[in-house]
Amino acid sequence: MKINYLMPTRILMGENCVFEQRVLISQLGKKALVITGKNSARASGAYDDTVKALEANGQEHVLYDQVMANPTDICVSEAGKLAGTSRCDFVLAIGGGSPMDAAKAAAILAINDISKEEMFRLSFSKALPLAVIPTTAGTGSETTPYSVLVDTTEEDGRTPRKSGPVKRSVNSPLIFPGFAFLDAKYMLDLNRNITVNTAIDALSHAMEGMLSIRSDYLSDTLARESIAMIMDCLEDLLSFPTNPSSFAGEKREKLLLASTIAGMVIAQTGTTAPHSMGYEFTLNWNTDHGRANGLLMKSFLLWCREKEQALYKTDSSFKPRIPRLCTVLGMDLEAFLDRVEELLGQREKAGEAEITAWSVKPMKNAANTYIVPNQQEIERIYRESVG
Repeated sequence: MKINYLMPTRILMGENCVFEQRVLISQLGKKALVITGKNSARASGAYDDTVKALEANGQEHVLYDQVMANPTDICVSEAGKLAGTSRCDFVLAIGGGSPMDAAKAAAILAINDISKEEMFRLSFSKALPLAVIPTTAGTGSETTPYSVLVDTTEEDGRTPRKSGPVKRSVNSPLIFPGFAFLDAKYMLDLNRNITVNTAIDALSHAMEGMLSIRSDYLSDTLARESIAMIMDCLEDLLSFPTNPSSFAGEKREKLLLASTIAGMVIAQTGTTAPHSMGYEFTLNWNTDHGRANGLLMKSFLLWCREKEQALYKTDSSFKPRIPRLCTVLGMDLEAFLDRVEELLGQREKAGEAEITAWSVKPMKNAANTYIVPNQQEIERIYRESVG
């Protein structure tokens, strides 16, 4: 048994933990760059709580609140410059995956005189300290070393990319958050779309972790716990439109913790083919990332089972993973996928030209899948998902 696991993030969970544990924030520096989106941090109350904690600590802050749903290279460059010119010595992110991922990149760019390309090539050896306060339960970015960004420009930072925007990742242990403050009260007023899509995102992280070539006993243990917690919320997710009050404190806390644990899973394993494939929906249709994962889930998992069965026939030592996954889900694959379909509702549709174009693009995460799909199989999964 081989395990190589790093998780330097300290996790603080509980109501009012931002203020009650503010002494930890005081250790990070004298002046924070607070990174948020335009509305959610204020609407949830998380921004006010953060300002209160900073003021009680005697710390200053500068606000950057221009992070969009899918943060771009331009956005993080602006945030990094603001941190540098304002002489901030740490970064504090409030929001979902977008502000957290943007904050990680800003923490790099604030103190490294490097280009965007150098950032993606990991040509840096330092980053500002970082704390995060998630306000959604899906990305798990609070416990990962990844910053996923939309690269809109060529290396000069001004000329639009000829091939159009692409999603790229920074992956460095230097951008693990030092502290993650988990308070489910910030999620009490989330609507159905955000609640469902982020839950699917967290579920896909845990499931893909189990289907990664880098999975091991520890990551699978965490993945199983995350999946079980989300599945315990499944019926409430399905009834959300008619019974939103069912998603009170306990369920919100469970989804939040499940998301954080799923982040711990992919920090070890990475994600697999559906994540890369789903980026096309996000870039071209502005589809929420969690929904994009959900749209691909059915065809991908059925394809995995089909390939497993064929491999096992020729090699009895091959160990199928889908049966193990179904055991964790507590139901057979078809029953689970039927429930996912209920959550998704009507599917988006792509034309043949789109599917063909997407299928020939490099799929970095595909090689991380325990059974690597070829181009034809990727095209098949796309077609069955949105064709």
